Amino acid sequence: MDETKPWYQSRTIWGGVVALIAASAGYFGYDLDPGAHEALTNALISGAGAVGAVVAIYGRLAAKSTIG
Repeated sequence: MDETKPWYQSRTIWGGVVALIAASAGYFGYDLDPGAHEALTNALISGAGAVGAVVAIYGRLAAKSTIG
């Protein structure tokens, strides 16, 4: 496992976020089934990737210096 990736592309991170959301939802009386866990994890990963792309494009367009 020599490849690196941004934290927001990690299924482990987003799985943990979903587990935290599910635990919090359970505390308030809502129940998420395993299918909903997977769907929510996939949606968060896709959304994070899209946000990362937008931030990268904006950063390049707003930069004050050239790439060397």
